[in-house]
Amino acid sequence: MASGTKQRAGIQSVEVAARILRALADAGQPLPLKDLAGMARMPPGKVHRYLVSLTRTELVTQDESSGHYGIGPTAIALGLVGLRNVDVVRTATTLLPSLRDEIKETVLLAIWSPQGPVVFALEESRRSVYMNLRVGSILPLLQSATGRVFAAFLPSDLTASILGTEMRAAHQGAAQVRKLLDQTRVHRLAHVEGVLVPGVNAIAAPLFDHKGRIAGVIGALGRTEEMDVAYDGPVARALLSTATEISRRMGYIAVSE
Repeated sequence: MASGTKQRAGIQSVEVAARILRALADAGQPLPLKDLAGMARMPPGKVHRYLVSLTRTELVTQDESSGHYGIGPTAIALGLVGLRNVDVVRTATTLLPSLRDEIKETVLLAIWSPQGPVVFALEESRRSVYMNLRVGSILPLLQSATGRVFAAFLPSDLTASILGTEMRAAHQGAAQVRKLLDQTRVHRLAHVEGVLVPGVNAIAAPLFDHKGRIAGVIGALGRTEEMDVAYDGPVARALLSTATEISRRMGYIAVSE
């Protein structure tokens, strides 16, 4: 019986070359031939033959002094083109529906604007959330989970004016706000329980681009009695997992601390 999923015929040599390039990318640094062959799980002689062509096309470069192989200028240029064609809106909105279905709560994508965080996309669940939130809504920095994430990870000069206005209105001191934002950075999450809208909980996570800059925020909203927003809860874990995947697709590489 024929397989239900047929793979289209390809060029094996291209796939082998891609395997070598992927090994170099995973290494994150130039490698000697033996180590590169080990990472690619191929015989050194075979890898060397491919490296001759990869070096000629500048997909790979070889250091003259050490003889180590690294990612070449052509491969770097291709990567930059790919990054220019990836944006947070397209990447995040692709994954928002599956996040909504997983946690069965309303989810959103927010991006930064001169007026503050603006809701760009909203995927509503079957569980109604009674609040005046729609695409185009501007969210506060301190009273919303999404706003707290932006305030924690954006450069302070971008948020200082809005943050100062909100702090004066809410009579919040600098030390109190600093503690709140430090907590957000530690957990890479912010949550609020009935703060912005009574009876509605929210939790949010940052999205990072290939330079490690915050590019957007995804969040989840639900009724207080139904949605747990604990940092170690199932909604938080699903949100972080999706945020990590979106960031990865945008070229972000997390650095272990």
